[in-house]
Amino acid sequence: MNEKVQKTETAALPSIPAKRYFTIGEVSELCGVKPHVLRYWEHEFTQLKPVKRRGNRRYYQHHEVLLIRRIRELLYEQGYTITGARNKLNERGISVAEPEVSKQEQLDAFSADIKQIKADLNDVLTGLRTDLKDVQALLTVSNQG
Repeated sequence: MNEKVQKTETAALPSIPAKRYFTIGEVSELCGVKPHVLRYWEHEFTQLKPVKRRGNRRYYQHHEVLLIRRIRELLYEQGYTITGARNKLNERGISVAEPEVSKQEQLDAFSADIKQIKADLNDVLTGLRTDLKDVQALLTVSNQG
């Protein structure tokens, strides 16, 4: 009976959006695995190598999300140990090479990345404007006093 519940959970995993990079929080939701488990799996499965950017933030690519779902299936549904799952992935020749992606999928992913970058830059600009107004207010107060 427990096995049926786990299989239902797998079927309920959300579809993976057409993006190039995913944060650890997004991957956690997409794969039904807590972030600390994902960080642990990085040490146990050499195929998992998320890109690390500013502040050591992890960004997973689409093929890594698929790999995490496969690892989850091996461990949680098929009952493999970490070592057994690692061996199973190695025997099947799972690698970190990206699967073939169509030009349109690449354009969609890049477009989504550019939109996210633009939104992030707008947030930074808004913050800078607010900071500038605060500095101007402080200067005005200090000049009057």
